[in-house]
Amino acid sequence: MAIGFLECAGYGAVLYAMDKACKAADVKIIGIDTINPKDAAAFIPLTAQVKFEGGVDDVKEACEAARRAALELNSPEQVLVRMIERPYEGTKALARITKVTFTEENIND
Repeated sequence: MAIGFLECAGYGAVLYAMDKACKAADVKIIGIDTINPKDAAAFIPLTAQVKFEGGVDDVKEACEAARRAALELNSPEQVLVRMIERPYEGTKALARITKVTFTEENIND
């Protein structure tokens, strides 16, 4: 079991990248977060992060697919992709904390 993370500029870019990742490997999205600047006048793009899990090889493949897709819409310094293999139980629980909530019912609609 592994947990993967993709962080980049733009919520749409994250969705696009995760669509590619989920089609490339058997992974499940476990959370999406956005990081908004505190100062609304700041010229900082919205940063979004998606967290996903699956087997080690699947998460590794999903990370690569997500990186390639995110780079179509972002510069390399705006894209962060990481993987945690065999995460500690506390880490797994923390990874499931998310701003954007969804259920299996509305995912399959």
